[in-house]
Amino acid sequence: MTEVINNISHNNWSTPSWLMLLFQGWYDPCPLKGTNGLNKEWQNKTYINPPYSNPTLWVNKAILENKKGKTIVLLLKLDTSTKWFLSLQEANAHFITFFGRLKFSNKKSAPFPSVLVILEGK
Repeated sequence: MTEVINNISHNNWSTPSWLMLLFQGWYDPCPLKGTNGLNKEWQNKTYINPPYSNPTLWVNKAILENKKGKTIVLLLKLDTSTKWFLSLQEANAHFITFFGRLKFSNKKSAPFPSVLVILEGK
């Protein structure tokens, strides 16, 4: 899920319900219109759908939380040209891509490809 951080304009894309079922019971530090999860300790199993316009802060936090042994899964825009994507590669993340474009809970297709990124806990 996503929220506004420092009034940065972004798209709110609610995770598709079929995908949310896979992460039922997981901690979500970035729920739609929720609290700022960047200032909280994440749980051992954390799923996050951060703002697509600028996920850098969330990716950095995910990598830090993963270094504590936590499993973190992120739903992100597939953009291999960014520094945050390179950071995830360097953190030994696993990447699962989707065929076609995801249809989000608002029934609209994303205007970009998506990727599920897994930072496996220890």
